[in-house]
Amino acid sequence: MKKDDRKRQSQPDKPFHQSQESLFTWSSGFSNFSGLVNLGFLLLSIGGFRLLLENFIKYGIRIDPIQWYIALTGHNYGEGQGEGFPSLTLILYTLVAIFICFMVEKGLSVKRHAEKIGMLIHAINLVVFILVPVVIMNIHGHNFSIISASIMCFGYSNTFMKLWSYIHVNMWCRHDTLKSGMKTQNSSDNINEVNGNKKDHHTEFLVKYPQNLHLKDLFYFLCAPTLCYELNFPRKHEIRKQFLLKRTLEVIIGVNVVLALVQQWMIPSVQNSLIPFSNMDLPHTTERLLKLAVPNHLVWLCFFYLTFHSFLNLLGEITQFADRNFYSDWWNADCINTFWRCWNIPVHRWCVRHVYVPIITMGFSQSTASNVVFFVSAIFHEYLVSIPLRIFKIWAFMGMMAQIPLARLSNHVKERFGPRWGNIIVWSSLIIGQPLAIMMYYHDYIVTYYREI
Repeated sequence: MKKDDRKRQSQPDKPFHQSQESLFTWSSGFSNFSGLVNLGFLLLSIGGFRLLLENFIKYGIRIDPIQWYIALTGHNYGEGQGEGFPSLTLILYTLVAIFICFMVEKGLSVKRHAEKIGMLIHAINLVVFILVPVVIMNIHGHNFSIISASIMCFGYSNTFMKLWSYIHVNMWCRHDTLKSGMKTQNSSDNINEVNGNKKDHHTEFLVKYPQNLHLKDLFYFLCAPTLCYELNFPRKHEIRKQFLLKRTLEVIIGVNVVLALVQQWMIPSVQNSLIPFSNMDLPHTTERLLKLAVPNHLVWLCFFYLTFHSFLNLLGEITQFADRNFYSDWWNADCINTFWRCWNIPVHRWCVRHVYVPIITMGFSQSTASNVVFFVSAIFHEYLVSIPLRIFKIWAFMGMMAQIPLARLSNHVKERFGPRWGNIIVWSSLIIGQPLAIMMYYHDYIVTYYREI
């Protein structure tokens, strides 16, 4: 081809054309589409602004901070039947489970009771702990708003996983001490470790089991932005005041933005979807689903940034916790498994460390261990939805279990058509799946408590 081109160029007609592909052809090698990306972003912004303007024209200003206060605290909820701050009162029960867990670990460290007895007490304590909201919410559900109940259930789930990790890690340390025949060393035998490769006047002391069994250590773990317990966490030596101020402002502004979007945009869309969904009117239901998908996804993205960047970094800065790897580039995930590994790293690490790896060490296959992880995650997702709503459906559970075949589909699409199409599968499941679940739960909630549609 080059030889022919040279012959053509030597002709007196001054050839102008050459062999080349169009830019939109994959084989052209062209990859700079930043202008089209800007166009897409501009069109998306214009479309979003139009929807926002339509919402204001149709519904007026629905934003009411007083309702935010009631929804977040549950104060005076339920037509005067509520008590002070019911959610806060129930969350304080966590101190009971925490104290029981600590005392059992203390007893096991000095062999005050047998290992089996201690593990049995731990199991009973954790089961009772996670079931307390189920009982209380069904008996005194009128005292809680849905949001305050959700926050309370999230707190219980978070504490449950932390206590599980605390128990698991201390058990490993205890068994390792017994196997190696090492005797407990006092605090003066600690090994000095210099933080980093450079010499510094800050010197840390490695804590060994059972020197870690102090309430101060346990409460630090409960406050730290991690679900996996360690005897010696990586720590920063100072708090960056400017960084702390930025994250604080982001949390304050972010919470208000999310609540405003939910009240002004999402709630009307959800309410308008009830009749078509109940009548199984497929065209109108699809239209409502797609209309709800936009504000829902915007709220979800805001919630992600607010939680995993702003709040967890704020918490990490206050506690001087050094590991800030709370998320990875999940937006580039080319399959479902990659997404779940990247978007919530604290939960992913907990699942790998305390569920996946123990199952593998028991001799089960990786596929079985992965399915069990999805099963555990599905239970927690259903717990966080059904308990606050006080309707025991399985839509969140089924949605998480559906990730197993969806993961296989996304892997097949990635291998067959490339990573780009696998990424499209991931985004499609996020954009469509969440509003569909919201519509289903809203329909069931109205049918259960109001009976009329």
